[in-house]
Amino acid sequence: MTFTAIDFETATGHSESACAVGIVTVNNGVITEEYYTLIQPPNNEYWYRNIMVHGIKPIETINEKTFDQLFPEIQKRLFGRKIVAHNEAFDRRVLTKTMKAYGLYYDELEIADMWECTCKIYRKKGYKPANLKHCSDLNNIELVHHEALSDARACAKLYLLQ
Repeated sequence: MTFTAIDFETATGHSESACAVGIVTVNNGVITEEYYTLIQPPNNEYWYRNIMVHGIKPIETINEKTFDQLFPEIQKRLFGRKIVAHNEAFDRRVLTKTMKAYGLYYDELEIADMWECTCKIYRKKGYKPANLKHCSDLNNIELVHHEALSDARACAKLYLLQ
């Protein structure tokens, strides 16, 4: 089991508004690295409802690097890896749209167009609901929900349990 779990938080309803990312690297079934960073979204714009979900505010990202400035750190953790996310369609869309907004090319990551999705895996196992909190609770996985690194770590642990 070698893969990378990822989770993004967004500042607005627009996919290219990543404001935080958590990345957990798993090699041979063992978590070997965790990476977390805040990201300054475009124009440092936030929607109130997004702040209510993850608690990240514009004051926290005003002096943070933008996605393109952070991309080398993100790229080295994703390049050529199997990628896992709990709601892979959301996180994959955030990555692809944010990359496109900064003139970066998804193909250069050499990762699959579709990722592994723990939400789909656990839904097939009969979990209702199959959201990250419920799956984590049922499997005694610690979770600070909507904190990107905690979400990525929980996703990695769920994938290891499948």
